[in-house]
Amino acid sequence: MRIRFDAQLKQLGEEMTHMGSMIESAIQDATQAFLNQDVDTAKRIMAEDAYIDQAQKKIENICFQLLIQQQPVARDLRTITAAMKMVTDMERIGDHAADISELTVAMAGTPYRLRGDNIKRMAAETIVMLVDAVDSYVTKDMAKARAVIDHDDVVDDLFLKVKADLIQVIRENPEYGEFAADLLMVNKYLERIGDHATNLAEWVIFALDNKGEGE
Repeated sequence: MRIRFDAQLKQLGEEMTHMGSMIESAIQDATQAFLNQDVDTAKRIMAEDAYIDQAQKKIENICFQLLIQQQPVARDLRTITAAMKMVTDMERIGDHAADISELTVAMAGTPYRLRGDNIKRMAAETIVMLVDAVDSYVTKDMAKARAVIDHDDVVDDLFLKVKADLIQVIRENPEYGEFAADLLMVNKYLERIGDHATNLAEWVIFALDNKGEGE
């Protein structure tokens, strides 16, 4: 029974990694599509959000099966609980990639009046956080999880830089106010992705922290 249980735990880790890869691609492609005003790619990302939802359901089903099959020890229970909580945040990250894509479609044909360097950097940093958070779960690496939490400061700093840039755009060109508001939403979605990645890392720490428990 334990051999089967361990095999399913391994499958859980593999599915978490797969879902993380899907979301990583969604963030990267959504940001690039936004900056390039690539409506076709944006629409694809919106459609593919359904696959991320399916991945969430698959992971949740594995977790339920693990809970039903036998009474997990405390360590295993934390691992399963963390996964169930993490996929909720991961699904929300996928939603934010779709949200960015919706803005790409809505802003089609609008001339962009801001360099996208900091937006690109924000997307890249959130991807680092996401990948490392999921990897820290699979490899049971608490130090990496803690580093993800610390890394959120980098994303927050970039958020403030983009916000300041947009304020300057509005001051110099009030007619670009609507554009700036839409771009601020993209900036906010990326900042939220960083927050969700932080949540992932916090659940990893919960799963690995066995202080005071006999196992």
